[in-house]
Formats: sequence, C-alpha cells, structure tokens
Amino acid sequence: MNLRTHAFAGNPLRSKTPKSTDSFSPSSAFKSLKSLIPSIPNHPTPSPDFKVLPFSKGRPLVYSSGGDASATPLWHLGWVSLSDCKALLNTRGVDLDENSLVYLGPKVEEDLVCWAVDVSSQEEHGVVLELTSRKLCFVELRTLMVAADWEDQRAMDELAIAGHARALLEWHKVSRFCGACGGSTVPKEAGRRKQCSNEACKKRVYPRVDPVVIMLVIDRENDRALLSRQARFVPRMWSCLAGFIEPGESLEEAVRRETWEETGIEVGEVVYHSSQPWPVGPSSMPCQLMLGFFAFAKTLDINVDKEELEDAQWHSREDVKKAVSFAEYRKAQRTAASKIEQMCKGVERSQSLSTDFNVESGELAPMFIPGPTAIAHHLISTWVDQGSGNVHSKQQPGVSLSNL
Repeated sequence: MNLRTHAFAGNPLRSKTPKSTDSFSPSSAFKSLKSLIPSIPNHPTPSPDFKVLPFSKGRPLVYSSGGDASATPLWHLGWVSLSDCKALLNTRGVDLDENSLVYLGPKVEEDLVCWAVDVSSQEEHGVVLELTSRKLCFVELRTLMVAADWEDQRAMDELAIAGHARALLEWHKVSRFCGACGGSTVPKEAGRRKQCSNEACKKRVYPRVDPVVIMLVIDRENDRALLSRQARFVPRMWSCLAGFIEPGESLEEAVRRETWEETGIEVGEVVYHSSQPWPVGPSSMPCQLMLGFFAFAKTLDINVDKEELEDAQWHSREDVKKAVSFAEYRKAQRTAASKIEQMCKGVERSQSLSTDFNVESGELAPMFIPGPTAIAHHLISTWVDQGSGNVHSKQQPGVSLSNL
C-alpha cells in the first residue's frame, strides 16, 4: 500500500501559510471575523467566506452519504456556516465571539477560510443534529480513522484536517492557565497560540507536540522481527515498540532506551523510516508525533516489563507476512463506515472491530497488525516486503543513525 503521506499528515489547509497582508491569513481573517460577528445572522457574505467545523468532547461533527446498498458509506466533515455555528452555541448557552474559533487554514480555490470550534456540553452523546437537510453527529476521531478509505485522497485530506483541528482544540483546553504564574491565558493569532493575561508575565504559549519513537526491532541473523502486545490492545493484535522521548536524549538514544526498558534487548544500528502526526491519543497529549525507525538487535533474549507490555515475542518473516496479508483491513473500514452511517441516523451500534480481521476461510486470524492508517503498519510491511538488509527511509534511501 503506497500512501502519498501517512494518515493525519498532508493537511491541505496547511500546505502554505498566507502572508499577513493576504486576506486568507490568520490576522486578516480574524479581523474580518470580528467585524462580522455582531451582525450575524444578517451579515453580508464576506470574501473570503467562513466555514466552521464544530467539535464536542474531541469528536468532530460529520455526516454520512450512504449511496446504494452495495457501496460503502462515505463520511464527510460537517462544516457549518457562521450563522449555524452561532445558533449551535446559543443552544448551549454560549455566545459566539471571535475567540471562540480557532483558525485552521484557507481553501483559496473555494474562497473560504476554515475554523474549528468546541461546542461541548454535558448531554452530547448520541445526539443527532439536522442542518440544511443533513443529519450529522459527533464521532470519535479514531473511528473516523478506521472508516477512512486510505486510497481516497479526499478522505485522507478530511482526516488530516480533523486531526489538526482536534489537536488545537484539545490543546486550548489543557492550556487555560499559565505554567509560569498561574494566570489565565487568552488566544492570540486567531487561536494559533496563547498568551498569559497577567501584565507582569505575558508568557507566550504554543501548541504542544509530544514526540514518540516507534520502532520495529529486527533480528537480522535469524530474519525475525520483535512484536509486542499491550493490555489495551484488541485481541490478537501485535505492533511495534514505542515510547516517549525524554529530555536530553537523541532520537536513537530513545529507541535504544525504550527497547531495553520494555524488552531487555540491546539495540545497535538505528535507521529512520518516516514520521506521522498522531492526534488520537488522550486529551492531555493533544498531538503526538510518531517518529518511525528500524532498530537492529545486538542481543536476543527477551525480558518483558509487565508494567509496560502484556507480551513481546520474536516472529518470523513468514508469520508476519501472513498477519499482514490475512488481515481484512478493507472489511474493517467498511464496518466502521457503516457504523458512522447508523450513528448519523440515531442508531447506536457497538461492535469490536477486531472481529473483522478474519482469514479467507472465515476463521479468526491468529494475529494481525495495525491497519494502513498507522505508521506501525508501514514499518512492519516495509520489512516484510524489502527484507532486513534493505529497509530504508520512506523519503530517502539509507538514512542510518549512529550505531555507537
């Protein structure tokens, strides 16, 4: 599977940041927005116009276009007008002001500037909204990720936009107070940063990114890869090791430390593959940045840290190849897309996606790996396809970090 970029990367709204003098820039759009809000809903149509993506408890508003019975439903982001956004906030007892919205970026070809807004309320779960004859609902970003067709550029673009928006809105929630003096913070630059309101402090605060190394550890001599399981994983799923980078260490040091701490295996050579933004973690970490590596083992005996992992095992290339080829990712995608369609109709469905990863005979596959929207999938499938002697960076060949 050759993706142009990883899921959540390649956001079309962020390809270029307009200059401050451009009408699509954050500063110009914010001034226009501020002047329009008092006259909503009787405001004139501005150029560029504004569209808003509402979120509730980290979940974007979406709708589903079902098509015929044989076609997989497609989900779409539920963009609303400024008037609908104001009405939505009013139903929650909140007035719309310019600081309610967070700038996402422009769609220049459509003469649009896109914003996000948090409309969370206590009674939100399962609520279906009806706007402009469409039924919409708030859906978990992880569900949208599974339901996205990774071969459809429109779907991947919308997933990237939703991921960026969630990361910004969740960051705003966890940065309401200054870490230096405890004063309240206020949005600046159309919500792209914040600043302490204390005149004696005025500390600037920027969106938080948490870097994580994720690595496929390889036994080159025996042609095996090390895969692990965490207790939170769905049954039969195995993946790569991963861990947060600590202050004062390099990327390759983080790879070696995490591998040793979790499995007792020493790593030598470390080879970079690619990176992926990952905005589907907890709200306390609004956007992790996954930095993918191949790591070559110097020792082979496994000593699992049971506080971190449920299990870790060496797997032969043949077994891993079967796990990649047998897992029916397309079936899981269709199931999740159908679930979203039912949610938008007000019908709740609860089903474990792991039951959809079956071999062709209909029996449960003994193991499977994360799907194509996760960087772990591409680390593992690259090793399966290319061999341990030929793994390389996704962007450029042979990026090998220090093996000292």
